[in-house]
Amino acid sequence: NLVKGLVPAAANQIWVADITYIELADGNVCYLHLITDAYSHKIAGWALADTLRAAITMQALEQATSQAVAMKGSENLEGLIHHSDRGVQYCCDDYVAMLQSHGIAISMAGDYNPTDNAIAERTNGIIKIERVYSQRHFNDIEHARNVIGRYIHFYNYYRPHMSIGYKVPAVAHLERGEQRRMWKKKNYASKSVKNENNGVLLQSRTTESGLCMSRVSDYKNSTIYKEVSTYTAPLLKKCLLT
Repeated sequence: NLVKGLVPAAANQIWVADITYIELADGNVCYLHLITDAYSHKIAGWALADTLRAAITMQALEQATSQAVAMKGSENLEGLIHHSDRGVQYCCDDYVAMLQSHGIAISMAGDYNPTDNAIAERTNGIIKIERVYSQRHFNDIEHARNVIGRYIHFYNYYRPHMSIGYKVPAVAHLERGEQRRMWKKKNYASKSVKNENNGVLLQSRTTESGLCMSRVSDYKNSTIYKEVSTYTAPLLKKCLLT
């Protein structure tokens, strides 16, 4: 584990990778392969398929490396650490060779210790809670790919995060220096907006600084909390209900 205790000061210093599954209407599952930048929380690469083959995982890696190369202006990404669990996809020769070809260091979490890859797990959770669980079902893998793709665009370019000072990942990705974390310290009065069709509840929470925190509940699943700024709350609602 090369990233334990390490705090990135810019984008493309630490990437975290993980795979999560998404259920389809016919009872089958597909797999979402993700790479997230630990500094900006931007999803740098993703691929959705009905297989866990490393070739699909490499598609997400190719997306991420292409963006990083364009940003740096060099194929050499030395100084970047790729962190993951010990899944076979991340250990296979082709995947390791691609990382090494760009000078990317390889870090892996301890066995059976998900907290060693907490940012990746958090990204999985956000996608599932905010988009997957609000969707009654995905008709097939193409439907899932379309919906998840639109949500990832929303996540990267419209959804602010408390962990990066209420900025969106695409903005934070271009910055340097410590990101200010804005954790919620007290409760605020709330107003609820309920959609009767699919059980989604949005509760507005406006802070003294003018920021709004929304609570999103899917009554058929667990109640969870998320934070969005006032101007993105309508966009999130539209995204959830589309």
